[in-house]
Amino acid sequence: MAWFKKERKPRTSERVKLEIPADAWEKCDECGHIDIKDRFVRALNVCPNCGHHRRIGVQEYVDLLVDEGSWHELDLELKSADPLNFENYRERLQAAYKKAGPLDAIRTGFGRLDGMPIDLGVMDFAFMGGSMGAVVGEKIARLAGRSIAKRIPLVIVSASGGARMQEGVLSLMQMAKTSVVLAELADKGMPFISILTNPTTGGVSASYAMQGDVILAEPGAVIGFAGPRVIKQTIGQDLPEGFQTAEFLLEHGMVDMVVPRSELRDTTAQLLRHMTGSRPAEAAD
Repeated sequence: MAWFKKERKPRTSERVKLEIPADAWEKCDECGHIDIKDRFVRALNVCPNCGHHRRIGVQEYVDLLVDEGSWHELDLELKSADPLNFENYRERLQAAYKKAGPLDAIRTGFGRLDGMPIDLGVMDFAFMGGSMGAVVGEKIARLAGRSIAKRIPLVIVSASGGARMQEGVLSLMQMAKTSVVLAELADKGMPFISILTNPTTGGVSASYAMQGDVILAEPGAVIGFAGPRVIKQTIGQDLPEGFQTAEFLLEHGMVDMVVPRSELRDTTAQLLRHMTGSRPAEAAD
C-alpha cells in the first residue's frame, strides 16, 4: 500500500551562516560592554552603555569643532630636531612620524566654528604621548600670536603626558614661552578656551592647558601634574577617591565645566558667542 505512505525527500537547509568579522565589535575598557563598532563611532567613541569617553584622534577633534570645509593647516614645515643628541631620539621621532604623521604632537590651524572664525590647536597623543617639545611650544606661540594679530579667539585641545624628556630644558622652556604669549593674548582681551582631554598632565597642565579664560574637560579625563603614585610617596598620605579626574577638579574649582563630547561643539560655540558678542549663525544670516 505504497500510496498510504508519504515519500520523504531530503531537505536542504536554506539558512546561510552570517560571518561577522572580528573587527566589527568594540569593547569598552571601563565597563566591558561589547557593541558593534559603528555604535561607538556614531557616539564619538563614547561607550553607549556607561558613557566612558575613549580617546579619539586629532582629526576627529578638528572635524568636531570646525565647520566643514573651513579648516586651514598652519606651520606644516616645523619638525622636531635632536638638539641634545639624546640616545635613540631620532629613531623615536621616525617611529612617531610613521605612526601619527609628520605634524608632531600638535596640529594648528584656523577655521570657523558655527560661522565664527577661530584659531585651533589640537594635541596628538599618538605622537610620543602628546609630549611637549620645542615644536609644540613654537606652534602654540605662533597660533596665539596669530590670534592677537587677527583678533580671533583661540581654542586649544590638550592631550599630553607632559614635557618631552628627550629635549631636556629646551622642552621645559616651552612652559614659559607659551605662558608669555597667552598673557599677551589676555591683555588684548581675546578669548582663550582650553579643552582638557584624557590625559592632560605634566608640563602641559602646568602651563597653557590651565590658563584658559574658560577651562572645559571631558568626563573622566585624568588631569594633573605628577602621577598619583609620586604624589602619595611625596606627601605620605592616601589620596581621595577619583583624585585627578575632571569631576574631582570641577568640585575643587580647577576647571569650569565637564562637558560630554557630544556637547563640546555647541558648548564651545555658545561660550565664544557670549565672550565675543557674536550672534548665532542662523541669526547672523
